[in-house]
Amino acid sequence: AKAMQEALEAIESAKDKSTRKAAKKHLKALEASHNGNTVRLTRKLEELTHLESRVTILGHVQRGGTPSPADRLLATRLGTAAAQLIHDGVYGVMVAARGDDIEAIPLKEVAGKRKTVPPDHPWIE
Repeated sequence: AKAMQEALEAIESAKDKSTRKAAKKHLKALEASHNGNTVRLTRKLEELTHLESRVTILGHVQRGGTPSPADRLLATRLGTAAAQLIHDGVYGVMVAARGDDIEAIPLKEVAGKRKTVPPDHPWIE
């Protein structure tokens, strides 16, 4: 995880295109070398829970192109927090990014509620 974090930081801080390209290539190699860990974890989860488990690649789900370094970092932070909560026996929560923090939000606070974006919000063009 530390090597992946360092690769992401190298991409974000790269001053020129060739340095950024080399850093991205290094990150892809790291991801490929860690892919087997995800499959092993999935199999172990199935073994322990007797429930079907699948490997999901964020970029495949989003279909929005290659995830940016920020996307990858956020996914890593959220996934790490979720795994830590499970390890700590904390259930019935979701993880969310609020500013620079990752927080556990009780599902009873968000389930069945709708949060809309106002029509005059800057995200709406």
